[in-house]
Amino acid sequence: METSNYFELDVLNEEHQNFRNELATINKDGSRKWVYAQESQGRFTKARSVVAYSLLTFLVVTPFIRVNGNPLVLLNVIERKFIILGVVFWPQDFYLVVLSLLTFILGIGVFTSLLGRIWCGWTCPQTIFLEFVFRKVEFLIEGNARQQIALDKAPMSATKFARKALKHSIFIVLAWMICNLFLSYIIGTDELFAIITSPPSQHISGLTAMVVFSGLFYGVFARFREQACVVACPYGRFMSALVDPDTIAVTYDFKRGEPRHKPTKADKTGANTEPRGDCIDCGQCVMVCPTGIDIRNGIQLECVNCTACIDACDTVMTKIKKPKGLIRYASANAIKHGAVNPFNTRVKGYISVLSVMLIVLTTLFLRRPEMEAIVMRQPGTLFQKVGGDSIANFYTLQLINKTFTQKNVEMRVLEPQGASLTPLGDYSRVAVQNVQHGRFFVAIPKTALHGAYNTVRFGVFVDGKLVKENTTTFIAPEK
Repeated sequence: METSNYFELDVLNEEHQNFRNELATINKDGSRKWVYAQESQGRFTKARSVVAYSLLTFLVVTPFIRVNGNPLVLLNVIERKFIILGVVFWPQDFYLVVLSLLTFILGIGVFTSLLGRIWCGWTCPQTIFLEFVFRKVEFLIEGNARQQIALDKAPMSATKFARKALKHSIFIVLAWMICNLFLSYIIGTDELFAIITSPPSQHISGLTAMVVFSGLFYGVFARFREQACVVACPYGRFMSALVDPDTIAVTYDFKRGEPRHKPTKADKTGANTEPRGDCIDCGQCVMVCPTGIDIRNGIQLECVNCTACIDACDTVMTKIKKPKGLIRYASANAIKHGAVNPFNTRVKGYISVLSVMLIVLTTLFLRRPEMEAIVMRQPGTLFQKVGGDSIANFYTLQLINKTFTQKNVEMRVLEPQGASLTPLGDYSRVAVQNVQHGRFFVAIPKTALHGAYNTVRFGVFVDGKLVKENTTTFIAPEK
């Protein structure tokens, strides 16, 4: 987007225009500029803390919650078994999982169009773990931002080594715990505990994978940090295509704040008659920013809408007895023209598409069959002659009970007339949220057959009620 969509060019000098041509976390020589984010305090920080620790609690507790014997959430990608809110989604339901994921992504897109990168600042696991777990440990051990800078610049000493060793040891433990937590969402807590309590020699490959992923988590939260949001995250890239001048995001009120000035004695006495904005150029908004940007340069790709700058600026405004809200949630058009229209035509279009997808997804969920039956001719077998007037084929059966009640199942042949079905074993009872395998053979009179390949239609009856039909082939001798 053009810079003029957001700012009057005459209120910002040339130095403040360079932000769109360079990353805030990269020095001019190309080296990494480490971000020492100052700990913020304020109403938005308190609200984010409530959201973050609630989500962390949910994330930690969820794998241990059972609904009818099943985990509340299980995302077993390997076996294509998904459990959401205790409901099992089998491979036959994978289209629902894909559609749910697409709907979720579109929902984030709608929120981004309305409120910018609010997902990143408030609910993204990367932000929550970094800001509310790892940075908290860092503040506890190394002190605030200024103390961290002083510690890093100081020569190595016993105190510095002890603090760094303690911090990174805790980081490694946290990374290992996070890796195990995410693994519990894939294989379940029972399987995870079985792996943990068994000798490492029994699962060398799994242990190796755990070590590798734990190392990745440690690297992300100990070193890579905000670069994951600024450089690596694809969401941050397509976010720029969703934001427009009507998007409500963390925004600096340049009309009220410019021209910036440092407080002087002349300001206190009233002798200074030059134009003065409310921004005193204290830099607090930059010091608390976790991605190292200056929000006064406007809405930027790196801004994750964490609101730390709002709290920092409101604190300064209170001290100098100015109104709060110099930095606030607002759209660029609201700052420039006072116009507030977040639900423009584009956003309404997104919401319409999201509504259609939600309706389709809800309909598919409601129409999801309670039972699935997969019937196939038994591989490697041909027809068998039964008596003098019938031909038989063997079939394999897989019954999937998707409900929370045991099902009494009966298989019948619906077509052709005169066919008989003989079970091979007992598959009549299918347990709750379970799979039952079975075999049977079907005998059909020769008079009802028409050549080598015929069609046979089966019905799955639960408590005497037809719930599913299956059609497959029946092989017979050539006439």
